[in-house]
Amino acid sequence: MADLEPPEIPASLHPFTDLPDEVGAHVSSAGGVENAPGRAREIGSRTLQLFTKQPNRWAEPQVDEARAAAWRAEREAQGIATAGSHDSYLINLASPDPELREKSFRSFRAELVRCAALELDFLVTHPGNATDRNPEAGVARNAEMVTRALEEVAGPTRVLLEITAGSGTSVGGSFALLAGILAGIPEPQRSRVGVCFDTCHAYSAGYDLVGDYEGVWARFDDLIGLDRLKLFHLNDSKNPFDSRKDRHEHIGLGSLGEEPFRRIMTDDRFLGIPKVLETPKGDDMVTFDRRNLARLRGYRMER
Repeated sequence: MADLEPPEIPASLHPFTDLPDEVGAHVSSAGGVENAPGRAREIGSRTLQLFTKQPNRWAEPQVDEARAAAWRAEREAQGIATAGSHDSYLINLASPDPELREKSFRSFRAELVRCAALELDFLVTHPGNATDRNPEAGVARNAEMVTRALEEVAGPTRVLLEITAGSGTSVGGSFALLAGILAGIPEPQRSRVGVCFDTCHAYSAGYDLVGDYEGVWARFDDLIGLDRLKLFHLNDSKNPFDSRKDRHEHIGLGSLGEEPFRRIMTDDRFLGIPKVLETPKGDDMVTFDRRNLARLRGYRMER
């Protein structure tokens, strides 16, 4: 198996030329969201994902105008083309428990308010778990809560339903379930919703990007539609195919290997879709992201 040393990237593919470059990473927002654009620039990225709050706490900070202005100034100064958020890991909009579902809704709505204040492009959300083991009801509950939030919060941010690894009672672990949520969100709110495709999650959920790449995308297009695909999370997997486990690995070093990422990076259908790394950072928030990004860009050199 290859190591993580990337190929040399020619100047023509450097992200800070005038050429488009849509690959980036989840970066830290420690000290304030306005610090994230500089961290994205440090790893050579015009695309970023961040947390607008601590993802394992219910506390909901507000974004005042001063912070929003600082964010906008830094985003422009650092040349960030695409920026979005990932919501709290505690949120479960599919829960059958009315109290938890309402608490989750308030957190999700607060996240959407922060995203609107920062004029973020996307908000990634995990569809949640139907702990009553009734996935159809869980899908309906999720769709209802997303619809309600979008009705109450205007703004440019698109909500992206992320495919999950399919463990337990998740209502996000298949294309059919995601399609069900989308179908349950009426227009005009549905036009503000799309899908985030996480390669590790999809492979772990039984979508064989290694052995049946075109078949996976044919099923996605049939059930959801490629026009709904608005973001990639590019992560290799520490676990084998169809494991139903979510553990990310560096690009090319896990069970997916290099080929699916090479194909995604050179697939004409996906060239303009933002692609965000969530690969391990260890104790170094810069070096591994730079190496993984360079590896992805190296695949594109092979076109």
